[in-house]
Amino acid sequence: VLALISLSFGGAVGLMFLMLGCALPQYNQYWPLFVLFFYILSPIPYCIARRLVDDTDATSNACKELAIFLTTGIVVSAFGLPIVFARAELIYWGACALVLTGNTVIFTTILGFFLVFGSNDDFSWQQW
Repeated sequence: VLALISLSFGGAVGLMFLMLGCALPQYNQYWPLFVLFFYILSPIPYCIARRLVDDTDATSNACKELAIFLTTGIVVSAFGLPIVFARAELIYWGACALVLTGNTVIFTTILGFFLVFGSNDDFSWQQW
């Protein structure tokens, strides 16, 4: 229960930083909200690979490594998008810093979720 509460708190703090980067009066640009798509897309390749991979082999698996590669590309894109927006002067650099801080917190929370709840072979919601 404590892990679930701390993961919820981490998600709320990360989304707060994202909203602050969008809604503060001196910034007032909502372009950084496109980062939400990356938050949704980032765990999908790894979840699909976990369902397809047979974990009896101790060596590396190409499917799991491809999923980690795709997830890494999604995470890097989430960090790159606010920087591109700031360089194109669509958003201010202060908003970019807030969004990057929110990205760090959210992706750490997603990683924490997989470390805490991803220990079982089958994906079960009953352990919550």
